[in-house]
Amino acid sequence: MLRWFETLIDPYKKYDIVQPPGTLIAFYWHYVRNVWPAFIAVMIFGLAGALIEVSLFTFMGQLVDLAKNASSPEAFFQENGRTLIFMAVVAVLLRPMAFAMHAIFINQTINAKFMNLVRWQTHRYVLRQSLSFFQNDFAGRIANKIMQTGPAVRQTVVEIVDALWFVIIYAVSALVIFFQADPKLMIPLILWVIGFFLTMRYFIPLVQEKSTIMAEARSTLTGRVVDSYTNIFTVKLFAYNDGEDKYAQEAISDQTEKLQDQLRLITRMEITLWLLNGMLIAGTTGLALWLWSTSIITIGAIAVATGLVIRINNMAGWIMWVLTGIFENIGTVQEGMETIAKPWTVLDKPGAKPIVVNKGEIRYEGVNFHYGRENGGLIDNLNLTIKPGEKIGLVGRSGAGKSTLVNLLLRFHDLESGRLLIDGQNIADVTQDSLRAQIGMVTQDTSLLHRSVRDNIRYGAPDAPESAVLAAAKRAHAHDFIPGLEDMAGRTGYDAHVGERGVKLSGGQRQRVAIARVLLKNAPILVLDEATSALDSEVEAAIQEQFHNLMQGKTVIAIAHRLSTIAAMDRLIIMDKGRIVEEGNHEQLVRHGGLYASLWARQSGGFLFENVA
Repeated sequence: MLRWFETLIDPYKKYDIVQPPGTLIAFYWHYVRNVWPAFIAVMIFGLAGALIEVSLFTFMGQLVDLAKNASSPEAFFQENGRTLIFMAVVAVLLRPMAFAMHAIFINQTINAKFMNLVRWQTHRYVLRQSLSFFQNDFAGRIANKIMQTGPAVRQTVVEIVDALWFVIIYAVSALVIFFQADPKLMIPLILWVIGFFLTMRYFIPLVQEKSTIMAEARSTLTGRVVDSYTNIFTVKLFAYNDGEDKYAQEAISDQTEKLQDQLRLITRMEITLWLLNGMLIAGTTGLALWLWSTSIITIGAIAVATGLVIRINNMAGWIMWVLTGIFENIGTVQEGMETIAKPWTVLDKPGAKPIVVNKGEIRYEGVNFHYGRENGGLIDNLNLTIKPGEKIGLVGRSGAGKSTLVNLLLRFHDLESGRLLIDGQNIADVTQDSLRAQIGMVTQDTSLLHRSVRDNIRYGAPDAPESAVLAAAKRAHAHDFIPGLEDMAGRTGYDAHVGERGVKLSGGQRQRVAIARVLLKNAPILVLDEATSALDSEVEAAIQEQFHNLMQGKTVIAIAHRLSTIAAMDRLIIMDKGRIVEEGNHEQLVRHGGLYASLWARQSGGFLFENVA
C-alpha cells in the first residue's frame, strides 16, 4: 500500500523549462503548484489529527467530572459505558488513522519525491545556462545551491502546511474549550499568544537574515573545498597543501563566525520563550483554581485547562524550532534563488527551428564582440566567408580572437552586432542544440566525464551501436590502450570509468578518446583547437591520416600554434587584435613577408613564440 502513495508524485514529469521566479512566494509556488493535491491532503489529515488531539483533553476533563458525579465506583462503567466506548474508539482507531494518513502523505508522497522534483527542475534549468554562467562561479558552489534548495523548499512547505497548521488548529480549539468553561480562562492564553507572536516577529526576521548569510558562507566553503579537490594535480604539483589549508581555513572560520552569531540569537529567543511559557502555566492554572474556588468551573475544567497549557508549553519549544527551521530554510532558498533564478543570457528565439546543414558554408558578416566591455576590441567588424568543404587554419598570438571566433560559431555568446550564417541561416534564429549537433570539436584541454570510456565516446552519438563505438576508437588509435584499462570498482576496458575530468588517463589518452567521440559524431562542420597537441609524434602522425579522411567533405576550422600542423590547409587566416590581417595559403603568406612569415621564421621546435614583437 505504501508504494502506491510513493507513485503519486513523479519528479521527472515533463514540464516546460522556464526561468524560476525571482520573488520568494512565487518561487515556492512555481514548484508547489505541480503537487498541490498532496499538500491539501496533509492539511486535511493535520486538521483531523489536531481536533482529535484536543478532544482527548476534553475527555480527560469529562472523565474527572463523570467520576465525581457517579452514584458509586461500582456503577461508573454501567452509567457511562457508551461515552467510554466512544472515547476508546476515538483514541484507539480514529487518532491513529488520522496521524497514520498524515505521516504517509508526508513520508511516502512528499518528502523524497517533492525534494527531487525541485532538484530536477532546478538542475534542468541551470544546465541550460550559458557557458559564461559556469565560468564565473565555482562548479561546487552552483551544485551545492541546487542540492540545498530542494530540501529547503520541501521542508519549508511541509512545516507550514503540517506543523503550523496543526498548531493553529490546536490553539483555536483550546480557546474554544476555555471559552466554553469560562471566558476568563482565555485571558492567559490570549496574552501568551500575543507575547509569542511579538517574540517571533522580533527574532525570526533576524534568524532569516543570519540564515541567508550562513547559507552563502556554507556555499562558499563548499566551493573552495571542491575547487581544491578538482585541481588536486595542481595542488600536488606545486606542493601547495599548506596554502590550500589556509584557503579553506579562511572559509571555515568565516562560516563558524556566522554560525556562532546565529546561535547567540537563537539562545536569546529560547530564553524569552521559556519565560513566556512559565507565565502561561502559572497564569492559567492559578486562574482556573480561583474560578473553581468561586464555584464558576468544575474540577474537570481545571484538569482540561492545566493539561492543555502544559501541552501547549511543551509544543512551544517545538513551534519555535519549526519557525526557526522555516526561516532558516527560507534563507537557504533565497540564497539559492540568486543563482537558480538568473535568466538565461543566450536564448533560443520563440519559434526557433532546427538548423539544416547541407553544404557547410560559414559567413561572418560585420561581427563585433567584446565580452561586454565598452573599451578595447576583441572581434571588431570581422567579415569572413568559409566555403563549403573548405579547410582553413586560424593563426595568431594568444588573445588575437581565434577561440572567440569559434565560441561565437558555437553560439556560446550572442553577437553584439553583425550576423553569423551557416548555409545562409542566421545562427541566432535556430535552436542552440541543433546548431551544436552540426559541429564537431576537439580541444587542446580535453575534459572527459567521470563515466565509462564507452559513455564518453558515445557522447558524440548516444544511439550509436557498439560496433560504431569500437570503429571510432580504432580510427582514433584509442583501442590500443582501452582494453587494458581497469578502475577501482574492477570495471575493465570500455566499461572502466575515467575519473573526474578524465584524470585517470594520460593527456594523450584523453585526447584520443575525445577524437573518437568526434569521429563518431561525424558532424558536417569540424573544429580542431590544438587537437593533436597532447599526442606523441608517432600517434599524431597516425591520427593526422585519420583526420585527413575525417575532413573529407567537411568544412574545417583548425587552430594551432604549431604552424606545421596547419600549413597544408586550403587557406590560412591570420588574426591580430580581433581583426583579420592576412589570409592565403602557406606559400603565399610566406612570400608576402608579413606577420605569418615572421611567425613562421621565429618558431622554435615548431612552437609559436607569444612575445614576438
